[in-house]
Amino acid sequence: MNTAKRYVVGLTGGIGSGKSAAAEIFRTCGIEVIDADSLAREVVELGQPALGDIAAHFGSGILTAQGHLDRAALRKIVFSNPEHKSWLENLLHPLIAELLQRRLNATKSPYAILESPLLLETEQYKLVDSVIVIDVNEEIQIDRSVRRDGSDEAVIRSIIASQIDRAGRIQRADDLVSNEAGLEQLREKIEALHRKYLGMVTEK
Repeated sequence: MNTAKRYVVGLTGGIGSGKSAAAEIFRTCGIEVIDADSLAREVVELGQPALGDIAAHFGSGILTAQGHLDRAALRKIVFSNPEHKSWLENLLHPLIAELLQRRLNATKSPYAILESPLLLETEQYKLVDSVIVIDVNEEIQIDRSVRRDGSDEAVIRSIIASQIDRAGRIQRADDLVSNEAGLEQLREKIEALHRKYLGMVTEK
């Protein structure tokens, strides 16, 4: 249940769908965006207890020479082993959810955006009042992700397979935004949604 002080819109989509681009458009409209990926990195920063737990579980090889988390190495491990993935989620998801709620409570814009790739796979959906899904087909997801991250296509496919499937994501959308036509069309759609949400919170 959303306990934030204002209306919260969840923003999600599969890897490579354009969530971050959509979130940036909301920011240019003056809306605060809480990025779950950013907070997921924050809870495993150097000195955080979770980083020590991860190193103890997976071994010191999961750390860089400077002691930071080697995220690429961890991703390869967890997306090739469901048990490792489950262990990591059980450790991190409660920490991330608690931090998300605190950051949402601190927002001051007319409504807030919670940007999260795992909004519907975790209980993060309970923190929002409605859901936007940014949607593209799988081949576009793979192409964009490989070009953006330089990741191996097999790793990208395993990430896609680990997320809620496209049909399930679409089914849970309150607002569905296709992002196969390019940035300008995405901007028009997001700005229209911004006007819609402003109208909703103004009527309250």
